[in-house]
Order: sequence, then C-alpha cells, then structure tokens
Amino acid sequence: MSSSVAVGALVGWILFLTVKHVVADFFLQTSWMALGKDQKTGWALPLLVHCLIHGALTTLLILITAPRFWFVGVIDFAIHICVDRAKGFCVSTFDVHPGHPWFWWLIGIDQALHHLTGFFLSIFLAANG
Repeated sequence: MSSSVAVGALVGWILFLTVKHVVADFFLQTSWMALGKDQKTGWALPLLVHCLIHGALTTLLILITAPRFWFVGVIDFAIHICVDRAKGFCVSTFDVHPGHPWFWWLIGIDQALHHLTGFFLSIFLAANG
C-alpha cells in the first residue's frame, strides 16, 4: 500500500461508501431487521439479511467502479456483522431501550464504527487505486 493517498480519491471513496451506508442502514433496513437483530433470540436472520444488503451493495458498487477490489464488499459485510452483533448483544443482555442511558451511546458508537470502517476502506481504495 502506498504511503501517500490522493485526497480527491480519498474524499470520493468516503462519500461513495457513506452514501451506500445511509442507503443500506436507513432506507433499506426494515423494522424487522432493525428490531430483530437486537433481540435475545431470533436475531441471526434479521442481522444476516441486513448485513448481506450492506455487503451486496458495496460489492455491486465496487464491481461497477473498481472491480479488482470486489473483496471490499466481503470485508464490509464481515465488519458490519461483527459491529451490529456486538450492539445487539449489548441491547439484549442489558435490556437497552430508548429510555435507557446507554441507548444513544450504543447507536452513536455503532455508527461511528461503521463510518470508521468506511474511512479505512476508503484509505485502502484510494492508496491502491
């Protein structure tokens, strides 16, 4: 990987992956996924479907723009499923709900980790593109 990164490419990839994240996390995520992935039982299928949407969108967009980096979609999927499962585990184990003090902390940490993932993937893509 190069030690220098073109700022234009970095900004482009960050915007690209951020828009993808918003679409997958907010426009394409149903209440079945959002609520189901945080349950004590029955969380696996909603979580899997949600994270497959993330991975599929990333893979599709990467295949269109930079096909040699197809595997970035797999990385995005893997990290997304780990982050969302950790949040779901905390929600179900500690009975976190909108009135709980940890509720917004967990949402904020979850989103920050997803955006950091996009940032680091963007650095990789910009440095190697």
